[in-house]
Amino acid sequence: MQVTTESKNGVLIAEARGRLDGTSAGDFERAVQEAAGDCEGALLIDCENLSYVSSAGLRAMLLIAKAQVRRNVPFALCSLRGPVAEVFEVSDFDRIISTHPSRAEALGAIGG
Repeated sequence: MQVTTESKNGVLIAEARGRLDGTSAGDFERAVQEAAGDCEGALLIDCENLSYVSSAGLRAMLLIAKAQVRRNVPFALCSLRGPVAEVFEVSDFDRIISTHPSRAEALGAIGG
């Protein structure tokens, strides 16, 4: 699992790459939370290069989302594909966390 971050028009974009599972979920959550802690704007997690997500990965996403709600900061996911999109749909996480088909659409929705 790799996480890279960049800022675009006041939105922190965290790009997740690889597998988000029990081995990597804690590190992923910490990396995103640390980066988001320094940013006052919205947070977007780009999942285009995320190849797998387990229940531990879903939990990490939920904890990140809850932290953003507490901070009153917009939060969204974008570019969920294949099996990752299916996991979010089957678990109804796509109804809990705002998701968008592309980075551009997500940035438009959350103010980037």
